[in-house]
Amino acid sequence: MMHNKLLSWYKTHGRHELPWRNTDDVYHVYVSEIMLQQTQVKRVLEEFYPQFLEKFPTLESLSQAEEADVLAAWSGLGYYSRARNLHASAKLCPQILPQSYHELLKLPGIGRYTASAICSFAYNQQIGVVDTNIERVLKRFFALAFEGEKELYKQAENFVDEQFPRAHNLALMDLGSLVCLPTNPKCHECPLAFACKGKDEPELYTKKEKKMYENMELFYGICQRDEKIALLQSVSRMYKGMLELPFVEPVEEDFIAAFKHSYTKYRLTVKLYKIEEVAGEVVWVAYDALQNAAISSMTKKALVLYEKNTKGKQLG
Repeated sequence: MMHNKLLSWYKTHGRHELPWRNTDDVYHVYVSEIMLQQTQVKRVLEEFYPQFLEKFPTLESLSQAEEADVLAAWSGLGYYSRARNLHASAKLCPQILPQSYHELLKLPGIGRYTASAICSFAYNQQIGVVDTNIERVLKRFFALAFEGEKELYKQAENFVDEQFPRAHNLALMDLGSLVCLPTNPKCHECPLAFACKGKDEPELYTKKEKKMYENMELFYGICQRDEKIALLQSVSRMYKGMLELPFVEPVEEDFIAAFKHSYTKYRLTVKLYKIEEVAGEVVWVAYDALQNAAISSMTKKALVLYEKNTKGKQLG
């Protein structure tokens, strides 16, 4: 009865329009799952997923690409280790990803959630999937206030619909996203409310420790010549393998502008300074090529701000 109610709700209210739900191409599902880590569905759908697949339509095409081109296609999406791991996995499996959960775990950047998601959404295997939304639904439904990941996955495995495992997991995901919200859940709309053990105290199952952020200042130099900007290959852990503006010692009279930027646990204040020379192996990138270069959203933001402050040619 519970499964029927859940699947009936999903048939009517589920997010069936998402393209990665309308394909059995394991590579397309894989790309979507990696992109959706730490990134909102709307941004992935509108700004990155179709463009990335247009450039790298198959695992084989991705495996043959240069890392710089992969990072360029990922530019602005953030968490660039995801792109490097995606590329590395394609090189290890250029034809098709493994169907085995345990074999998938051996690939770079694929953990418990991603492996189970690929098995469920691409291969329709009877396996529990636990993302943030599903975790919240399971904790409330089974009244699991203090249980850890092991117990959550055990409940997910036991709860999976044997006949329609893929639809079941997608339904739970959408239920968490649309109805079983972190605050003010819409219990009156929930198909599982009649059997939910935690519906009377929903907040009890969503308590989380307050996230702590670290403040940091970064100082970058802008060196411009003949409609080109000087960039360096990043050696920082944050943007390894990408191009970025050179770090500089701040000189107040050369100050251009500052802006705020967030990255994982950091809250950054980025300050820009005009410089005449750059040490190291400089890569000169023309303005009209910047949008397709392997640069981060922070670097793009810095260059746009620079253009606004110098009233030069606007970046696209």
